Amino acid sequence: MKNPLFTAGRLLILIISAFSFVLSSCASAPGNYQRIIRNAYSGAASTDKLNGELIKRAMTAGALASTADYRIGPGDLLEISVFQVDELKTTARVSRAGEIDLPLINGVKAVGLTTAGLASAIELKLGVYLENPVVTVFVKQYRSQRITVLGAVKSPQVFTVSGQKYLLDMLSMAGGLSGDASNLCIVQKKGSACGKPEIIKIDLKKLLVDGRADLNIPLSSGDVVSVPEAGRFFVDGAVGGPGSFQLKGSTTLTQAISMAKGLNFEAIKKIKIYRDAGDGRRRLIVANYDSILDGKSPDIYIRDKDVIFVPRSELKALLKGIRGTVFTSSVAVGREGY
Repeated sequence: MKNPLFTAGRLLILIISAFSFVLSSCASAPGNYQRIIRNAYSGAASTDKLNGELIKRAMTAGALASTADYRIGPGDLLEISVFQVDELKTTARVSRAGEIDLPLINGVKAVGLTTAGLASAIELKLGVYLENPVVTVFVKQYRSQRITVLGAVKSPQVFTVSGQKYLLDMLSMAGGLSGDASNLCIVQKKGSACGKPEIIKIDLKKLLVDGRADLNIPLSSGDVVSVPEAGRFFVDGAVGGPGSFQLKGSTTLTQAISMAKGLNFEAIKKIKIYRDAGDGRRRLIVANYDSILDGKSPDIYIRDKDVIFVPRSELKALLKGIRGTVFTSSVAVGREGY
């Protein structure tokens, strides 16, 4: 059995060596966020779940789809009949001006109306000649429509389609979402000749995961569907899993730290956020993590290209090293004295 004084002396030498190492490391700068930026786009988060939901929702929506919401457009061929008046049954092609001509009445505006809406309009005009006419309108041949799908989809392009198409239809035709897709979809509806295009923002998570059928909006010729790429933020320093992460939806600082597997023992709770100022420089934000957890300070929403750095306490690191050294030495002494 070795002398206990020899073992204690060896432990003291280890502690002094560890302390010297800490002092030398203090002279070096803490983590360098530029290193993470260089590796920013490694390991993109998967969108398999959203694509799986897209396939299921698109199949369900396709089975339930009807022409009730379809808006008649130039070039459509319509079949029109009047109940118990076979002489008025006819087919009519919608002109470029958006009108149709029928027996007894000419210049009926059709473009932009549903089949039910056009039937009501025809009934009103025929009411001059017939008592309570009942009109049925059927789209016999749809015109070709061009709908554009852009952004973070697998096959972005301009699609030539016919019939009523919905958002889920077009996302499916574009091959689904790519790996860097955000949870947002922007639909630009073609405006009238005088009006501005209407911009509609759709939360894809609510549409696909939560099953919000009202968000599966109908599309028409000239509409543009765009899926932006997800932003990215970066976490470095005293965390369990530093790296780059996709920014999908609203992400707070506490959520970002959780995604990086939490704080290490030696972490300092004054966390630094380097934010892109838009002019090539970065603005520094210092957040008190304990104050946020205690509800004394509001959580901070993370933005695209944010770099989160968690400083490391050298004293905590030293204590952690000493604790590990003491434990190892104790085990060694126990074995030697066995």
